[in-house]
Amino acid sequence: QVRLVESGGGLAQAGGSLRLSCAASGRTFSANAMAWFRQAPGKEREFVAAVTWSGLGTFYADSVKGRFTISRDNAKNTVYLQMNSLKPEDTAVYYCAADSRGPVMRGTGRDAYDYWGQGTQVTVYS
Repeated sequence: QVRLVESGGGLAQAGGSLRLSCAASGRTFSANAMAWFRQAPGKEREFVAAVTWSGLGTFYADSVKGRFTISRDNAKNTVYLQMNSLKPEDTAVYYCAADSRGPVMRGTGRDAYDYWGQGTQVTVYS
């Protein structure tokens, strides 16, 4: 059974930092793009960041560019999201996603990824 399990969420003060991790099991995603999305209450799930299979290519939503960093460790089958300079508007459930269909990144839309984690809550207070 393929699973993506997020961890590292929690409470943070505005201006603070959190580091999310997403560990994959059941298959390797070392040859596949992976990403982070988030969903705030009453809002659609939105793209946050993505990384190519090699880790050399990264993509970010404008709202997090310069504050968040996505990275991966293929030996550990894990992707990370370092979140700095957090803002209250970053409050959301953060989801890890993976594309099992090949090495070419298909984009930043939700339909570009076919495996999803259960999500981890991030709450930023001012």
